[in-house]
Amino acid sequence: MTTLKKYFFIPLAISLIACNKQSKDEKQIAEMNYPVSWHRFDQEFSTNKNILDLRKKYPFLLSPQVSDDEWIAKQNDTLFQQLYQEVQTQFSDISTTKNQVNEVLKRIHYYFPNHQPKKVISLISEVNVENRTIYTDSLVLLSLDTYLGKNHKFYVDFDTYTLQEFEKERIPVDLALEFASQVVPYTDDRTFLGQMIYFGKLMAVAEKLTPFASEELQINYTKEQLQWAKENEENIWKFFVESKFLYNTDPKLFLRFIQKAPFSKFYLEFDQESPGSIGVFIGWQIVKSYINNNKDVSLQNLLIKDTKELFDNAKYKPQRK
Repeated sequence: MTTLKKYFFIPLAISLIACNKQSKDEKQIAEMNYPVSWHRFDQEFSTNKNILDLRKKYPFLLSPQVSDDEWIAKQNDTLFQQLYQEVQTQFSDISTTKNQVNEVLKRIHYYFPNHQPKKVISLISEVNVENRTIYTDSLVLLSLDTYLGKNHKFYVDFDTYTLQEFEKERIPVDLALEFASQVVPYTDDRTFLGQMIYFGKLMAVAEKLTPFASEELQINYTKEQLQWAKENEENIWKFFVESKFLYNTDPKLFLRFIQKAPFSKFYLEFDQESPGSIGVFIGWQIVKSYINNNKDVSLQNLLIKDTKELFDNAKYKPQRK
């Protein structure tokens, strides 16, 4: 794929409106008093042998179907003890994670006032990567043993392209995406464009909730992968359009361009240079374009826009580089 220099112009009036709205939101968020309580269940479970006390405090974590003796056996399990020690080492100072997670929860409440999550519980899930973060209206669960770092010995059996997900810097982003998956209505539109825009909405919500996170962290790319995506955005879009993919409902397009993968599958010679899930990246850019061109639409209203309305009003023009 060749790349071109990027030229773009943003009308001054639109730019000023965007800045004013963003400044107002950021000022109000900064002034919010939103206390969040933290509970280190990972520490309490591993050091407190009084299971009755733990059951009273965490009834939703200690199943009544599991006996006290079984829970004690778990506490004494060699592998579990190793996990505990590694978590305590990696999270000996959890202040940055706390501050960022608290910021996400405050922003959730600001943009979605009906949600009031004010309690966070950290735990050890024995590397249950399917449930790294769990969000409810009032409670967040974080599995700290799934964030010990991409080079940790516990993760040697995972695919190389997934190892970025094990960095603790991803905790607030994963939480934001978990929340987004609950508030973004799943689309009935099975077209490739519909799927891209759905995942673009997820990314847009996560971006609003984690302004402190880099773009590569938000989309789980390396810096080099994000650079490749940006440099080739115009050509990727041209490929999708010329291949007549946008309104195609073939599920293989999801597997090729949206599903997690080591690279995207254009079936061209540069495939292995590309990052996986490039369709998510394009969908994100389409939704960003809609936001930039429709300043009066709230985040909640954005989420209910159907594919056609959003795409028509996005006026999406891929970046040139």
